[in-house]
Amino acid sequence: MPLFYTRKGDDGSSHVGKKKIKKTNPFVEALGQLDELNSMLGVIKTMKVRPSLKTILHDAQESLFIIQAHLAYLMLKEKRTPPLFNKDKVRELEVIIDKIEAKINPAKKFVISGTTHVSAWLDLLRAKSRNAERMVLRADRNEKLNHEIRKYLNRLSSLFFALARDEAGNKKEKHPSYK
Repeated sequence: MPLFYTRKGDDGSSHVGKKKIKKTNPFVEALGQLDELNSMLGVIKTMKVRPSLKTILHDAQESLFIIQAHLAYLMLKEKRTPPLFNKDKVRELEVIIDKIEAKINPAKKFVISGTTHVSAWLDLLRAKSRNAERMVLRADRNEKLNHEIRKYLNRLSSLFFALARDEAGNKKEKHPSYK
């Protein structure tokens, strides 16, 4: 049997554990959004970026895997306990965001993406993380997901916004003119 395909999903379903689940299930869609976000983080890590940014992105990837495990456990109605999601993770993001904000004193305006290659990618991550957050919330309508995970996903887009502004550095970022 091939390793990279199973043919089990050809009918529009995914096999997770021993369960067959429609690919359009909100949990499967949320897991896919998180997977895409995680992959995009990997793309930025391959770029020429400072080591501290790579560390921040890698830590976010690790957290996303834990979040995916929590979602999968909810979807499968697992009795087992998913990997621990440390409640300090939200605060860690806030510390990074606060340091950047104090350093750059950002304008309270929308920013047109594309000041630098990396800042543009971070803006794309911000938008993608909001998308993933909305999908997770849609899947978790009954609010059974760890509340710290919900907070973390909300803060993650703020982190990417702050990182993008930091990456733009002292370059003048453009704002919409609305004309």
